[in-house]
Amino acid sequence: MENQVIELAYAMDTFYFLICGALVMWMAAGFAMLEAGLVRAKNTTEILTKNVALFAIACTMYMVCGYQLMYDGGFFLSGVAGTGAEDAAAVIASGGDTYYSGASDFFFQVVFVATAMSIVSGAVAERMKLWAFLVFAVVMTGFIYPMEGSWTWNGDSVFGIYALDYSDYAGSGIVHLAGAAAALAGVILLGPRKGKYTADGSANAIPGANLPLATLGMFILWLGWFGFNGGSTLKLSDIAVANEVANVFMNTNAAASGGLIAALIVGRIMFGKADLTMALNGALAGLVAITADPASQSALMSTIIGAIGGVLVVFSIVGLDKAKIDDPVGAISVHGTVGIFGVLAVAIFGDASFGGQIVGLLTIFVWVFVTSLIVWMILKVTMGIRVSEEEEYEGVDLSECGMEAYPEFISGSSVK
Repeated sequence: MENQVIELAYAMDTFYFLICGALVMWMAAGFAMLEAGLVRAKNTTEILTKNVALFAIACTMYMVCGYQLMYDGGFFLSGVAGTGAEDAAAVIASGGDTYYSGASDFFFQVVFVATAMSIVSGAVAERMKLWAFLVFAVVMTGFIYPMEGSWTWNGDSVFGIYALDYSDYAGSGIVHLAGAAAALAGVILLGPRKGKYTADGSANAIPGANLPLATLGMFILWLGWFGFNGGSTLKLSDIAVANEVANVFMNTNAAASGGLIAALIVGRIMFGKADLTMALNGALAGLVAITADPASQSALMSTIIGAIGGVLVVFSIVGLDKAKIDDPVGAISVHGTVGIFGVLAVAIFGDASFGGQIVGLLTIFVWVFVTSLIVWMILKVTMGIRVSEEEEYEGVDLSECGMEAYPEFISGSSVK
């Protein structure tokens, strides 16, 4: 009977991991739709190409070397959860308390890598060369992200110098800030889109082509986030953890709602209108804010944390515009600014130490930003990272992909 219970727990935890991983994989569609809706029509095909290609690259690079770097031995030698060839009873006999196939662990981890890389895509949209972006994706998913992941979730010391005392349940810093830091490095080297800023420094609004598509993308991300946060419990097969999973789902939903409402209200106060794009980013900001600690908070506190994230993202988007940091979709603000808040919120509203959280944040940001800046610089010198002014004017769909997303309605040469 005991072995049957063990095998049932093993099967349940493995299945739960796979379902949550599939939900996180679906977030790739959310990023693609959100970004496609927030860029101009003449750049839609290229943004979609980036999103489908980066997902495939992330999965391949994490299999080849990323998982091995992050988890000391990788997929085939993992001692964390078994390889799938081990009997579940043997896993328990070894003294562990979490039982699932190693393949399910790899699958769940690899879709997180793709999420981090997806953040970069939107921030550099409408003026970056496609192949430069894809080469960067190889380095980001195969080396940069796995290294900082090994220092945080795997508990390795940072280059043998110091160990982190850092709490981040599902990755506000490890995934979201990392993606934003890589994006910021690229955006700084790229410069803003032509026509984004006037001679006196004020910002011109460049509206996206398809807000219904952007809204769909936000809802897909909201749904996928239940797998992102819920799967980070790493198991389901006992009463205490089942209750924790339910709490995580409830809090994730509450934070997204709080973020959307807060951003909508702040947008109304600042701009005099209900700004849909701010509302969309507010929901995502709420999700990022709660990701560092969705398990221990109450629903009300999660709503408040999400609302603070929603307020922050509006001010961050406006502030970055004033600093002439051109981010077409607001990714740096959503995942970077609010990612920092999410990590600090664990200390503010939870039991983590401020010192440990700050050191963790600095380690993640400095590592990812500096290494990304070096890679972007090498790409800029060797193959170039920005399309020509003429190609940008015509739209990168034509110059990078040779086709338009909406050929019946527009001609790339006519879109200003």
